[in-house]
Amino acid sequence: MTTARERAKTPEDLARIWVDLANAKDAEGLAELYEPDAVMAFPIGRTHVGRQAIREAFEAMLKIRTHYAVEEALPTLRHGDLALTATIADDHSTGRYQVARRQPDGTWLRILHSSGYLA
Repeated sequence: MTTARERAKTPEDLARIWVDLANAKDAEGLAELYEPDAVMAFPIGRTHVGRQAIREAFEAMLKIRTHYAVEEALPTLRHGDLALTATIADDHSTGRYQVARRQPDGTWLRILHSSGYLA
C-alpha cells in the first residue's frame, strides 16, 4: 500500500519533510525525496546510488538515532531547475549539502546529498 506523502513545493521544503519522515521512522518516504538515480554520501566514505540503496541506508540510520530536528538552513543557491541547499549540522558533523532538481510537476527532489556525519 502506498501512502500519500507531502511533496516539496520548494527546495527548502525538503529538509522539513525529511525531518518529519525521519521522526516517523519512514525510510521509504525518505527515499522518495530523492530522484530514482540519486547519489547520497552518508556516512562519510559511503556512497549510496539509487532509491533502494538510499532507503536501506536510512533504515539502518533510523535504528540508531531516535529524534531529528530541523537544522538551521543556509541560503539556497538556485540555477534554473537546480538548487543547492545546506544546513548547519546539529550533530557536530561537517554539515549537510543537497542538490535538488525541480520536477516536471513543479515539485522538488534531491539528486545529490552529502551528510558529514561520521558513523
